[in-house]
Amino acid sequence: MMRSLYSGISGLSVHQTKMDVIGNNIANVNTVGYKSSRVAFSDIFYQTIQSATGPNEATGAAGQNGMQIGLGSTVSSIVSSITKNGGAQRTDNPFDIMINGDSFFVVNQGGTNYFTKAGDFKVDADGTLCTSSGATVMGWQVDPKDPTRTVADMVSPLRIMAPENQYSAPVATTNSYISGNIDSKDTQIAYGASGKTVTVSFYDNLGQSYNATLKLNQVSATDTHDYTVQLVDITDSKGKSILVTKDASGNYTKSGAELSTFKFGNSSYTVDSATGAVTLDTPPVLSFDPTTGKFHGIGADASATGKSIKMISGMSTATNHFSDINIDFSTITMFAGSGNTTLSSTPGDLDGLGKGRKAGHMTGLSVDTSGKIYGSYDNGDNRLLGQIAVASFSNPAGLEAKGGNMFAETQNSGKFDGIGHDVSSDGGSFTTGVLEMSNVDLASEFTEMITTQRGFQANSKIITTSDTLLEELINLKR
Repeated sequence: MMRSLYSGISGLSVHQTKMDVIGNNIANVNTVGYKSSRVAFSDIFYQTIQSATGPNEATGAAGQNGMQIGLGSTVSSIVSSITKNGGAQRTDNPFDIMINGDSFFVVNQGGTNYFTKAGDFKVDADGTLCTSSGATVMGWQVDPKDPTRTVADMVSPLRIMAPENQYSAPVATTNSYISGNIDSKDTQIAYGASGKTVTVSFYDNLGQSYNATLKLNQVSATDTHDYTVQLVDITDSKGKSILVTKDASGNYTKSGAELSTFKFGNSSYTVDSATGAVTLDTPPVLSFDPTTGKFHGIGADASATGKSIKMISGMSTATNHFSDINIDFSTITMFAGSGNTTLSSTPGDLDGLGKGRKAGHMTGLSVDTSGKIYGSYDNGDNRLLGQIAVASFSNPAGLEAKGGNMFAETQNSGKFDGIGHDVSSDGGSFTTGVLEMSNVDLASEFTEMITTQRGFQANSKIITTSDTLLEELINLKR
C-alpha cells in the first residue's frame, strides 16, 4: 500500500519538473536565440517479489517469469533543442546578426568565454561590439602586415569603433590619366592660339587637394600631329597658386624651398616677374600617328616613346608633402570631328589605382556573410576592422545554459580551442539585419502541457485512492 503512495509522489514530482520546463519554454517564446528544452522520464528501482525460473525437465514444471513491482519514475534527462533553428526576424539593424548553421558566437564576460545564438549586438562607449547583456563579442583582428585580411589567432574583443577606426588616413595621388580626342581642325588648339586646357586634380600626403591646369597647343603652324603640354599653374583648395608667390616689392617669384626643384617631366619652370605667368623651360610634347590618329608617345619625332609625364618629379620627400604623379596620355586620340577638342582627366591609372584620397570620417559599418566588419568613410575608403569568429561543438546539446542567452562548455560538449573558425568554413554564413528568434513551438508546448497536466492529475489520484484503501484497512478494527 505504501509503495503506491510513494510511486504517486514520484509521479507528481517528475510531472511538476516537466511543467517547470514547459513554463520556462513558453516564457521565452519571444527571447532572441532561445533554445527550448524537453524532459524525458524513466522508471526507477524495482522490488522483485519472485525471480524468474526456467523449465524443470525432471519435475515437468514450466518456467515462470519474474514478478517485480516498480517504485515510480524519475527525470532521466532535460535536453536543450540547441540544433533546431528558430525563425528569422528582420530588423534592418546592421548589428543584428543571425548564424545560418550550427555554430555559436563567442562572447566574453568576466574574463570567461561563453557561447550564444543571440546576435542582437550593439557598440558600447569604448567602441567595442557587445551583447545586450554586456558581454563583449570576440573575433579576429586585422593583420598589421596586410590590412585586407584578418589573422585567425586567439579571439579578442572587437573594438570596431575605437578612436583609430573613426578616421581614414589620407593617401597621396600617384596616378592620373587624361582621355578624350584632339581635333587638329580645332582653332583653339592651333599654334599660337589660346590652347585647350584640362585640369588634373590630386591630393598630397596630408590629404589636401590641388588642381594642376595644363594647356595643349600645336607645336608649330605646319606640325598638326604634335602638341606641347604647358603647365599653367597648380592651385590649392582655396585657389591660391603653390608655384608662384609675390614678394614685398610686388614682383612674382617661385614659391619656397619645397617647390624649388619642382619639375614637370624633365622640364623646370620659370615665372614672369611682372605677370606671374608660369612657363616650362622645355615643355613635353605629345606625338600622334598622322595616318591613324592614335597616340604615339612622348616626344615630337618618330622615336617618341612612353605614355606618361611625371609631375612634381625631383622634389625631396624629406622637405615636402607631395608625391610624384604619373599623368597618362595614352588614351587620347587625334580623330577628325566637329572641330572641337574634348579632354578630361580622371584620378588613378586605367585600373583605378593611385587615385589618392583626402582624410575621411567614418560614415557607416557593415558585416559581410563571413563576419568581416568593414568601415565606410566619406573619402570613399572602405576598411576592414575585424572579423567575428564562431565556435562549434561535437555535442552542442551538452552545453550548459548560464542565462542571458549564453552557454558554457562542459566535459560532454567538447572544448573550445580559443581560436574558433570562420563561419563559412563549415558551410555556414551570417545574415545581417536579421535575428534568430526562439525555437519554441507553442503548439507542441501546449500539447505537452495538456499531457503533463493529465499525468499530474492521474498521479494525484494514486495518492488519494491509496489513502482511501488505508482508511478502509484501519476501519476493519471498528
